Amino acid sequence: MLFRRKKKDGGPTEAPLVPVSGAEIETVRERCREMVRKRALVSAGVAAVPLPGVDILSDLTTFTVLVEEVNKEFGLSQQQIERLNPRLRVLAYQAAASVGGMLVGKLVTKALVLQLFKRAGLKIAAKTVTKVVPIAGQVASAAIGFALFRKMGNQHVEACAKVARELQKAKVVDSGTAQVPV
Repeated sequence: MLFRRKKKDGGPTEAPLVPVSGAEIETVRERCREMVRKRALVSAGVAAVPLPGVDILSDLTTFTVLVEEVNKEFGLSQQQIERLNPRLRVLAYQAAASVGGMLVGKLVTKALVLQLFKRAGLKIAAKTVTKVVPIAGQVASAAIGFALFRKMGNQHVEACAKVARELQKAKVVDSGTAQVPV
């Protein structure tokens, strides 16, 4: 797929079985924010192409892949959450709902990302309209595309970090019950 991370050792990369915790949350957060910045630059480059609609299709695909990778980095993909014990799984979904993480722990589809893009509809419309103005319009379109993609990507990274922190607060004992922090 487009933008899949290259494997460094040639072997399969194994996703963590449990959500990240402790100092690892900040490390993963910074790594994901850098990933968002790089993908936003690609989005801006595609937005500068003077063909209407190409940038939106590219953004849908790129953002879908980005969200899946961020979820996996935090240990919060749908498959990873489904492997948790039932109480922790419920806590993960509740935490995602409470922080507004619409894409945390869910199977990410282009339709779901399109719903998210519709919320940012005015900015996307402005980005598309500016393309009709030669050169300056393409630069404006690229700038709007970069800012919008980065904002949406960073919001998702922050939502994942909050969910991981919430799950860290609920310590799980062997019996599968959650301890309430004192």
